[in-house]
Formats: sequence, structure tokens, C-alpha cells
Amino acid sequence: MAGSSAVLEDSSLLSRLDRGLLKLETIFALVSGIAVFMLMVLAVWSVGGRKFFSTPLAGYVDWIEAAMPFIAIMGIAYTQRMGGHVRMDIVIGQLKGRALWAAELLSVVLILLLMLALTWGAWAHFDRSFDMTKPLWSRDSSIDIGLPIWPSKLVVPLAFGVICLRLVLQIWGYGRALVLGLERPVAVPLVQSAAEQAMAEAEHLDGRD
Repeated sequence: MAGSSAVLEDSSLLSRLDRGLLKLETIFALVSGIAVFMLMVLAVWSVGGRKFFSTPLAGYVDWIEAAMPFIAIMGIAYTQRMGGHVRMDIVIGQLKGRALWAAELLSVVLILLLMLALTWGAWAHFDRSFDMTKPLWSRDSSIDIGLPIWPSKLVVPLAFGVICLRLVLQIWGYGRALVLGLERPVAVPLVQSAAEQAMAEAEHLDGRD
């Protein structure tokens, strides 16, 4: 995939784990894309029903609210793997060697600590909503048509859990690069130059990516 970062692969255990986790991250990102598509379908349904049949989709806002975690959260681990999140490339790009890996390692460790706290809080939020003894296993529901809210709440700790696994692998990758003094470690996003980005984009357009 063309972009500002590249992830190298080899036959090492770290790289095999990276590729295995990427499959799960890709599935999560696909689900997020499907959720976006389904929202467009619901919008057409609601607008078309109001225009031609005077019966818009019931609970349209409820469905949008339920889909938001799928759209906003499920792709974050995939984006982290590809180095697509907002980062200070202008600063990081000036560092080389062990200084670069130390800076990357520190930032990923801090992100992991934050994500672990968010995962714990998100799971507690889901746990307050889920109850197998209640109708639809839910203690709460949407206001308009009574959709159970716990599925949307469950998505958040699941997606956060996946990105925590990704961050652990990146800590391993950056730590390995720092200790061994590697120039191009595997399983971590490497900042590309403008020329490398152009070449990657050309290969992507040619279908060779």
C-alpha cells in the first residue's frame, strides 16, 4: 500500500506474528468499511422512503449511533501498523540509528499505557450494559427504536485490545532495533523519503503492491 511508511518483513518470529496479526487487523478494517457502506445504504433508504413513500427509515439516528464505533474504532490497529496515525515525522525524520529507535520506542510505550487504561475503562463500560438475564441481553437501549447498545460498546474494548497487541509487537520491533543497532527493522513502520513514497505509489497504481 502506498503511503508515508513501509513495514518490512522477513522469516523471523516477530515478522510472522506481525503478518498473523495483520490478517485480524485487515478483517477489522474491512468490517469498518462495510459499516460505512451500510450507513450510505441506510441514508438512501431513509431519504428515498421519505421522498417517495412518506415513510423514512425508523430509528435512523439510532442506527447511525450504533454504527459509529464500528466506523471510528475498528480500523485503528490497522492504521497503527501502517504508520498512518498522526505523528511528528518532521521531528522523528531528523533522527537516525539508535536515537530514532529510542524515540519511537518511548512513544509506543506511552501509547500502550494509555490504550491499556482505555481498554480497561471501555470493558467496564460494556460490562455495565451487558446482562444475559435481560431482554436482548441489554441493560440499556437506544431512545427511538430500542436497539441494544452493548454490541457497539463491545466493539471498543475489542478494537483497543487488538491495537494493544500491535503496540506490543512494535515495542518488540523497536527494542530489537535499539539493542542490535539495526538500520531497517521488521514489523515496524519506517518513514519513507519522498522518492520512496513516489515509487511505492507507482507500484501500487501498477498493481504490483
